[in-house]
Amino acid sequence: MILTADLGGSSLRVALLGRDGAIAAMHAVPHVLGAEADPEDWWRGFVAGVEALPAADVARAEAVAVTAFTRSLVLLDDAGAVLRPAMLWTDARAESVVEEVRAMLPAHAEAAQVNAFHPLARLCWLARAEPLVVARAAVALEPKDEINRRLTGVAVSDVVSSARLAASQDLFAPLGLPDLLPPLRRPGAVMGLVREGLPGALAALAGRPVLAMANDTWAATTGLGAMRSGMAYCISGTTEVLGLLHDAPARAEGLLTVDWDGLWQLGGPSMHGADAVAWVQGVVASEAPPPSPSPACGGGNVSAEEGGAGDPLPLLFLPTLAGERVPHWDPSLRGAFLGLRRDHTFANLVRAVMQGVALNNATVLWRAEAAAGRVATELRLGGGGATPDWAQLRADVLGRDVVLTDAPEPGLLGCAITAIAALDRRPLAEIQFGLARPTRRFAPDPARHAAYRELHAIFARAEAAVAPISRALAALG
Repeated sequence: MILTADLGGSSLRVALLGRDGAIAAMHAVPHVLGAEADPEDWWRGFVAGVEALPAADVARAEAVAVTAFTRSLVLLDDAGAVLRPAMLWTDARAESVVEEVRAMLPAHAEAAQVNAFHPLARLCWLARAEPLVVARAAVALEPKDEINRRLTGVAVSDVVSSARLAASQDLFAPLGLPDLLPPLRRPGAVMGLVREGLPGALAALAGRPVLAMANDTWAATTGLGAMRSGMAYCISGTTEVLGLLHDAPARAEGLLTVDWDGLWQLGGPSMHGADAVAWVQGVVASEAPPPSPSPACGGGNVSAEEGGAGDPLPLLFLPTLAGERVPHWDPSLRGAFLGLRRDHTFANLVRAVMQGVALNNATVLWRAEAAAGRVATELRLGGGGATPDWAQLRADVLGRDVVLTDAPEPGLLGCAITAIAALDRRPLAEIQFGLARPTRRFAPDPARHAAYRELHAIFARAEAAVAPISRALAALG
C-alpha cells in the first residue's frame, strides 16, 4: 500500500493505493476555498481522511506521498509556527505592486514572469500590508509541504513547485525581503520520515518514508501517463491546467516554462475549468432544469444531444469568470457570452461554455507547440471534464487525438507511481507505462477542426475586444 493525498480546490482526498495502481480505499474531505486558508484545516482534514481508511491497511503503507495545488504561500517563523493564513492561488491582491516590482528588475530574467500570482509580487505586497509578519518569516512553503512538515517535522519543498520562488532567490535582499526559500528536493526523493507521536492510525507509520512530491498538476500528468516528451496533458477540474512536455526549454507568450525534473513543461494553469459547466447550470437552473448532477463533469453531465461535440456553435463564451492566469495573467478579466439570440436554449449555453474552455485550450496548446517546434503526439485528459463528449469536442477544436485513461484520480495515481518508482529504484517512466492505462481515444474530425480554426480566430478577436471593457467594469467593482 501507498498512502496518498491530493489537496485540490474543492476537497482533500486521502487514499490507499496498491502496487497495481488500484484505489483500495479513499475518503474525501470537502472544503470551500477563498483567497486565503488556514493550514491547520488541511492538517485536520488529512488526519480525518486517514482515520476514515481501514486502520490495518494504513499500517501496511510502505510510504506516504502528498500532492496539492500550487502558487500558494504558507509562511512560517524560525520556530515552525504558521504566521498568517496561507495566500492561495486565487489571491490577486499583489496586482497593485506588479508594475513597481517589474520596474525594479529591468535586467533580471524573472522580471517577465512577475504577475499578481507570482510569489515575489505577493511577498512584496505582504511586506507593505503586514510588515511585521514578513519580518518574522523564516521560510515559505507550498500547501503539500506544510502537510509533510506536520508529518515529519522537516520543512522542505520540491524543485518543481517552488521553481518561481527559487528563480527569485537572488532578488529577496535587493527588495528588502528575507530569504524564504526552503531546501529543495527532486520529486520522488525522501524528504523525511513519519515522526513519532502522531494521532490515531498515523502512529503506526512512524519511521516510514515521506516523499517530496511535486504539485497536483505534475502528479496528475504522471497519473495520466503523459510525463513523456512530445505529449500534452489537460487536467480539467475546478481550474484548467494544460501543457506540452518538451525535452528543451522554450518560451511562449503568456505560458509558463518550468523544468519538470528533466522535461520542460510549456503551459500552465487557468482560472476556469469543468466547474464552469456547473456554474452555468446553477445560473439558469431557475429557468430550465439542469442535467442530472454527476461528479464526472464538475457538477453536471452533458450529453451530445444537450450540447456535446458537433459542429461549431456560433455562440462564444469567454471563460474568464475569475480573471485569468495562463495565457493572459490578468485578474481583472471577466467572462462574457457573445452572439446570444432569443432562440438560444439552455443546452446551447452549456455547449458554448464547453466550447469556450476548449478554445482557450487551443490558445495554450498551439502557442506551446509553436514555441517547441513540434506538434503534440496526443493529449491525455483527466479530471472532472474528462467526459467523452468533452474529449471529442476538444479533439475537434485542437486537431489532436485526445485520450482518456482508466484512472479516476490521476493525481493520487501519480503519487503512487512516484512512490513505487522511488521504493523500487526503477525509472518513473517504466512504472508510469505499466500503471497509467489508456481506455479511449478520440480523433479529430477534419471538417469540424477546420471550422473550429476559423471560430478560434474570432474567439481571439473577442478576447482582445472585451478585455478593456472587463478592466473598466472591474475598476467599478
